Amino acid sequence: MTFSDVIPEFQRSFVKMHGLGNHFVIVDGRVESYRPDEATIVRLCDPRFGIGADQLVVLEPPSAEGADVFMRLYNVDGREVEACGNATRCVAWLLLEEQGADSVVVETLAGTLDCERSGDHRVTCDLGVVSGDWQTIPMAEKTDTLKVDVPELGLESGVAVNVGNPHIVFFVDDLEALDIETLAVSLQSNPMFPESVNVSFAEVHGPDRILLIVYERGAGFTLACGTGASAATWAARQRGLVEDGEVTVTLPGGDVQIEIASVDDEYHAVMTGPVAFAFRGEL
Repeated sequence: MTFSDVIPEFQRSFVKMHGLGNHFVIVDGRVESYRPDEATIVRLCDPRFGIGADQLVVLEPPSAEGADVFMRLYNVDGREVEACGNATRCVAWLLLEEQGADSVVVETLAGTLDCERSGDHRVTCDLGVVSGDWQTIPMAEKTDTLKVDVPELGLESGVAVNVGNPHIVFFVDDLEALDIETLAVSLQSNPMFPESVNVSFAEVHGPDRILLIVYERGAGFTLACGTGASAATWAARQRGLVEDGEVTVTLPGGDVQIEIASVDDEYHAVMTGPVAFAFRGEL
């Protein structure tokens, strides 16, 4: 008897990739559709009972004109989400290699994202429009999104922002002094955020450097969060804490570079960072 006699028949291949430790199981559903149920998603993302991932990513045929692929994203709790910067880089790199191209367009629930090769295993992605509009974020009622106070948690002057998904950023003097998980969990269940929220705490270390920790909705602590880095950079720009131009955001998994660019009278977050291939396998 061999392994092939006891392992179930091949069902679906996958690729495991990560961006600064933010790791993904990526399944190609462009030819044969793949829509797993919530229990399957949770199991696949669990490192003890499945493969282990911060998100399951499914590639599908695009519907938007000019797009090369549609990227569907599922958090570890099985919930579908709109955007993920690190996953976008990983998927873009796969397409760039597949097509032998220098640029591709990735369609998401948050819109179409232009991506281009920027070095060996490095990708630059325009993550789309950054908005501080309370309805876009969304928030439950009209709010000054540049000054969101949560006095019951001892938090003042957070900045709420949408980067394809909802974020709130707090600038602090000492990250190590905070019980980030307790604060983040309370914020994510706060009724002011009807679709929950990604919670970030940031230390500004100069006009072009931010130290950041992100607690993501549906995923908890991750080693890196591209949309979180973009949200923190935009928020710091709005507060005058960093200068125009490229800002290096240091996350637990490493650095990404973020530039807040003006495109057609809107702010766009442009992110550059590394990707890595881990392994491939079969579900």
